[in-house]
Amino acid sequence: MWLETLNLSESSLKGHVSLDLSSSSSASTSYFSSPPSLLLSIANPPLFLSLLARNLRNLRALDMSSINISSEIPQEFSYMSSLRSLHLKNCYLMGEFPRSVFMIPNLQSIKLDHNPDLRRTSCVSYKQLYASTIPDSIGNLKDLVSLTLAESRFSGRIPFSLGELSDLSSLLLGSNGFIGEVISSIGNLKQLTIFNVGNNKLSGNFPLGLLNLTKLRFIGLSSSEFTGSLPPNIGQLSKLEAIFAGSNFLTGSVPASLFQISTLTNIYLEGNQFSDILGLENISIFRVSSPADFPADFKVFSSLKQLVRLALSGIPLSTTNITSDSDFSRQFLYLYLSGCNITEFPELIRDQRILDSLDLSNNNIKGHVPEWLWRLQNLQVLDLSSNSLSGFNGSLKVVPGSQISMLDISSNAFQGPLLIPSTSIDYFFASENNFTGEMPRLLCGGLTSPTIIDLSNNTFHGSIPWCLGTHMSSLTDLNLRKNSLTGSLPDMFMHANKLRSIDVSHNRLEGKLPSSLTACSALEVLNVEGNEINDTFPFQLSSLQKLQVLVLRSNKFHGMLHQSIGVWFGFPELKIIDVSHNDFHSIKKRNTQKIENQILKWENYFCYTCSYISRYLENENTGVVL
Repeated sequence: MWLETLNLSESSLKGHVSLDLSSSSSASTSYFSSPPSLLLSIANPPLFLSLLARNLRNLRALDMSSINISSEIPQEFSYMSSLRSLHLKNCYLMGEFPRSVFMIPNLQSIKLDHNPDLRRTSCVSYKQLYASTIPDSIGNLKDLVSLTLAESRFSGRIPFSLGELSDLSSLLLGSNGFIGEVISSIGNLKQLTIFNVGNNKLSGNFPLGLLNLTKLRFIGLSSSEFTGSLPPNIGQLSKLEAIFAGSNFLTGSVPASLFQISTLTNIYLEGNQFSDILGLENISIFRVSSPADFPADFKVFSSLKQLVRLALSGIPLSTTNITSDSDFSRQFLYLYLSGCNITEFPELIRDQRILDSLDLSNNNIKGHVPEWLWRLQNLQVLDLSSNSLSGFNGSLKVVPGSQISMLDISSNAFQGPLLIPSTSIDYFFASENNFTGEMPRLLCGGLTSPTIIDLSNNTFHGSIPWCLGTHMSSLTDLNLRKNSLTGSLPDMFMHANKLRSIDVSHNRLEGKLPSSLTACSALEVLNVEGNEINDTFPFQLSSLQKLQVLVLRSNKFHGMLHQSIGVWFGFPELKIIDVSHNDFHSIKKRNTQKIENQILKWENYFCYTCSYISRYLENENTGVVL
């Protein structure tokens, strides 16, 4: 009996697959699986694949998905003329996929998606990549039912012969480099249910051939260069469930017939230039954005009783006439209303009992944050940044039951004590306000496991709470820049093995750097600029293998900048160091040259809570400041 099925997909076998397997012919089916904690490798992938193709010519199904092949597919794969399905998803394939494989006559399913290196070989540079294209011969695969080539660096034009695959039900070509227009012969694929060509360089009008495909359930055209308008008779696609056509150059009105499709629940049209919208009844997800989109009247959405997600970022809205009694959907999960010129908290939010994410950033909301907002017990993500908010209604105590895990109240006009409404906050951004008083002790015992704390650009005074060290095992970024903090930097970093950045610059800290900083094995940025720290150069930090930015500028550091003659510090990844405006001893020119040779050129370093670094570079224009 000849081997007909070989399934190694997502296997987790430890060690490697022997070359003997590629010559097996006695079993009809071979299937390998094991716990996902182990990894499968292949001994000599090029030889293994070649022998497999030569020896298993009667193979009908080959699935090696999620196996790290890291090699090219040999031309010999076309010898397996009995193949019905070939699945090589996420295999780290390299080189150009052999066109001869597309000529295997009985193929029904091809999956090559998620192979981002498919166009290059291991011996050429990135700039020498050559393209894999779909050959015209693919039209010979009359039995093909599924073709999945997403995210695999295919390019060129979609061959017209693709329209001859009358049994094709799923066509996934997204996230490649295809150009030109969608072939008109696409209208011949009467069995097609899923069509996705998004995130390519395709252009032209909406593919009218799709209107002939009465079984179509999904259309994906996003992030391409399509122009023109949506066809007025798009409503004849009576089984359509989702259309993704965002980030194109579509114009005109959104046809009313689109919203009369009873099965349609998801529509994404953001980033186009529509002039009007006609009819909305059945939509559960509606998303438009950018000032180029059509103007939206918020009352239009009151008729959408099934609406659960609404994103209108950048669209001017008026919510002043909307009250808690307004007849809006009360099933919202996500509301994204950033940059909509909103001047007050919309009352419709008050009754959203299952709301998970709310974005009201970049508006013109003034006054106080209403207390009822914290009592939305399913709310986890809240962004109120870049408004003109000045305070909080109600008590400043933790609100029982609040589940907020990400809170951004930065860039407002808040004054007085800081409110921490929830103990579950992981990401806390409160920078660029005028909060006063001492840093709240609730930061210590109140929060469970914070990841980011950013209180920069406020007027907090007093010392940094030593008890903040209780959270160091979870914290990745700590930004206390530009406050009025005094005392010393606490010795609280013993368990800070995830901490990537510390910025306590422009305060009034004194004393020495804490010895526990050496435990910050993930530290990339340390900025203590503009304080009164009195210490010698921290040579001990050279043990931090990931440290890239070290700013000691404008303190009272003193002593030598090298440990012995001709020996500079280690710091293997350091890209920026600023030790200027201190009391260090002068160093000889030859040592300066060694520093300049050692410090790597700054290139594309970015840290979310340390964006000051890019501004710092603009001001200083250097990687080494002495």
